[in-house]
Formats: sequence, structure tokens, C-alpha cells
Amino acid sequence: MKQIVVISGKGGTGKTVIAASFAALAKSKVMADCDVDAADLHLLLHPEVLQRHDFKGGKKAIIDREKCSECGKCEQVCRFNAIENFVVDPISCEGCGVCSYICPEGAIEMEDNLSGEWFVSRTKYGPLVHAKLGIAEENSGKLVTMVRQNAKLIAERERKDFVIIDGPPGIGCPVIASLTGVDLALVVTEPTLSGIYDMERVCKVAHHFGVKTYVCINKYDLNLENSRAIEKYCLDSNIEIGGEIPFDQAVTETLVKGIPVVEGRDNKVTQKIKILWNRIKQIN
Repeated sequence: MKQIVVISGKGGTGKTVIAASFAALAKSKVMADCDVDAADLHLLLHPEVLQRHDFKGGKKAIIDREKCSECGKCEQVCRFNAIENFVVDPISCEGCGVCSYICPEGAIEMEDNLSGEWFVSRTKYGPLVHAKLGIAEENSGKLVTMVRQNAKLIAERERKDFVIIDGPPGIGCPVIASLTGVDLALVVTEPTLSGIYDMERVCKVAHHFGVKTYVCINKYDLNLENSRAIEKYCLDSNIEIGGEIPFDQAVTETLVKGIPVVEGRDNKVTQKIKILWNRIKQIN
């Protein structure tokens, strides 16, 4: 069983479009949507939720008013101004626990905070593990790890050949959690200056963790000069170009229909994605 993560240095490069197409093309796989801050793979795979689990990713302070002597020390030490009139604002509380430590009455407890949910679902393409992080909640890296672990467990139990991971954009903690231990990272980029810059950053992160990396240039024909710059960077960095996908308005049409691109009408885009998947599934 191999784990393949599709990532991008920034959002909007077509990462989920590629991941959803892989879901349609791969015969034996489990899908994992690790873009937990802005999950959207479900819009194309239309999952039926079979299991729903709470995710508790941090702690929040709770004041026991019966024990509280209203000395005000908790308000003085809270650098996030989360305590006012001896009531904790759960949005502002960062769960650092200083107020609990400083309280002379032992009136403040740090309680597990419900930060989101994760799901095991059934789709027409196979099992999907996905999640939803609450607004302004943290520990998305921990939730990504939970999604990945459960996707891997299902793949091992059902003897699947692949775990295909729709990773988050950027280079932060959730991306690192998505990259760790995978067999291949496919970096989807676009021929813009910001796309090149962000691609270079995420490729360096993947290289740091020793992950084999391919690059896919989406909409490569919109700026051939920048596409050549991406190719040169990959050549100089010993990174293989996995594929170059042209721009086609048909991609938007299939997304509006809520289906993976490869399930739309046959064109150059679907052909290129199929070639890309055939390369990737042969990795060692």
C-alpha cells in the first residue's frame, strides 16, 4: 500500500481537481481529505457519512464561580484578554493555562475543547476519511494526522493499493502532517510568479522530509515563459515533472456539475490527468 499526497504551495492551483480525478481513476484506494481548514473534496465525491467522531484538539479555561474569590489575578495575567468580569471568552482563550496556574483558589480548570469533527464515509469511488475543523479552532495538524491514520487503517484492513491524500495548501503544520511518511508528494502549481514562489517553498519542505516529489503544472499554456521557469527549477532541483495540464473551460463545467474532471467529456485535460495517474501509480 502506497500513500500519495497532492499538495500545493498555495490555494487555488487545482490540487483538489487532481486529487478527485485520482479518486475516479484509481481502482483500489482510500481517499483522505486533509485540507481540514477548508475541506472541499466532498463537493466532488459526494460522501455518505457512515461514522461521525468528535475532535478535541485543545483546552479552554473554565471558571468555577463558586470557588472564585474575584481577586482578578486571572484577568491580569491573561495576555489574550480572554477573561472579563470573571467569565472566559472561549473564542479569545488560547488554552495556555496560565490563569489556571495562577489562580489562588483553584477555581479555573482546563477542559478539553470540541474543535471539530472527523468522518468515515462511503463514496462511489471508495472510502473517504475527512474532517471539519471549527471556525477559528487550532490544532489542524493533529486533526490531519488523525484523518491520515484512520485512512491508512482502512486501507490496510481492506487491502487497498493506495491512500490518496488531498493535502492542505501552504507550508505550515497541516502540510507537514500530510507529508510525513508518504511515498510521493505531487505538487500542483500554476505558471504565475506567486505560483512559482510557493511551489519552491513547498518543494523544499518535501525535500527536507526526504519525500520523493513530482511537480504538475496546471494551466501550463497560460504563460509558457513561467512554465519553462518551473521546468528549469525542477531540472536544477532534480525534481521530475509529472505532467503539464492545459487550460480548458471544460474543467469549470465539470466542477459546476460536481463531478471529477475525468468523468466529464474526453479532452486534452482528461487525457493528461490519466497519463499523470499512470505515471504516479507506478512509483516504487
